[in-house]
Amino acid sequence: MMSAGFMLVPTRFLDACHERCGDYFTLRPTADREIVVTADPEAVKRVFTGDPDLLHAGEGNITLAPLLGPGSVLLLDGAEHLRHRRLLLPPFHGERMRAYGETMEEVAERRIREWPSGRCFAVLPSMQAITLEVIMRAVFGFEDAERRDRIGGPLRRILDAVASRPRVLALALTAGRNGPLSPWRRFAALRERADELLYAEIAARRRDPGGEHGDDIFSLLLAARDPDGRPLSDSELRDELITLLLAGHETTATALAWTLERLARAPRVLDRLLSAEAAGDDSYLDAVIKETLRLRPVVPAVVRRLQAPMELGGWELPAGANIAPSIYLVHRRPDIYPRPLAFRPERFLEDPPGTYEWIPFGGGVRRCLGASFAVFEMKIVIRAALRARRIGARSGARPEGVTRRAITFAPARGARIRADRVSPAGAGHAARAQSR
Repeated sequence: MMSAGFMLVPTRFLDACHERCGDYFTLRPTADREIVVTADPEAVKRVFTGDPDLLHAGEGNITLAPLLGPGSVLLLDGAEHLRHRRLLLPPFHGERMRAYGETMEEVAERRIREWPSGRCFAVLPSMQAITLEVIMRAVFGFEDAERRDRIGGPLRRILDAVASRPRVLALALTAGRNGPLSPWRRFAALRERADELLYAEIAARRRDPGGEHGDDIFSLLLAARDPDGRPLSDSELRDELITLLLAGHETTATALAWTLERLARAPRVLDRLLSAEAAGDDSYLDAVIKETLRLRPVVPAVVRRLQAPMELGGWELPAGANIAPSIYLVHRRPDIYPRPLAFRPERFLEDPPGTYEWIPFGGGVRRCLGASFAVFEMKIVIRAALRARRIGARSGARPEGVTRRAITFAPARGARIRADRVSPAGAGHAARAQSR
């Protein structure tokens, strides 16, 4: 029942557990796996600042192995995790990351022109299309649509296999079973097809004398060497490429959809954002993104597997226990966030939370590698939407609930908004609002 409750009604389930048990409670998703969930900020700080050799995130994320592969940076610990992290970090910082800005803007503007006007629609699919194309072009350097679709299509189908609550539950119940009608068997076939394409691309790049000299992330990873001079193997490359493509695409798309859903239902916030942008003030958009990720975190928790006993909140946890700081519950603590259910970006300008109180990207040495890339892309896409459309919602539309999509908490109805085309005068004003 625990597993079904978390998969089918995840936020209601977590709220009920917290209300009944307080800042610590234990979940048993399977017979051989226990997870101690905590909403205690002091525990969060200790987990994020603790010795990574004693707090294994890779082992804690083992349920992602069928999707990402064992060589993903998300599933590694110790020296091997640090090796992969150092090889992956350079493409996502500084000038190299900002070089993707023009691509992000061009893709966003083109996709937003396709939005219907005069009626409500689910914006999540459009955000998925934008972020998939961006990550395909950034990772592979594919500028032609055919090459993007050849690899991006199979990857998208893998995610679609876990795109609803019934599908997630069906996969969980049939894991490892290969009968002719098994959802797991169909999922494994999709994964095998994607692997064939990725390994073929890896082989082609290795044969190409210039394969390591491009500006895309794939080329940078081919050229990367650790301090001992070792490159990533084919299987390691495959797992990291899958991680970058799936995690960097789906999570950012979901965060963008939530942001637009929130803005559509908060005219006061939207008006202030437009005014701030017209004045060249970037701080309010930053606050809007932070408040969205607080109220609607895309990933609900992080998990660490203890390698030695540890005391947290007066509880003695044995070696082998899984401790899970709950991003969702920490972000809704009224002692940190007064009126926690209200969408108030101003709170990040008036009284910003502490380092371990706003944690949508995790923390410590395991903080999301692509956090800066994601926020950078979100700002570009949101600004493109504000230039071209007047965002709103159907009169009386309620905030959307949360549903599980793979590892993410997504809008239950795809983030339904209305996005009317702006008049020529409005378009000129919006364009001025974006100028710097």
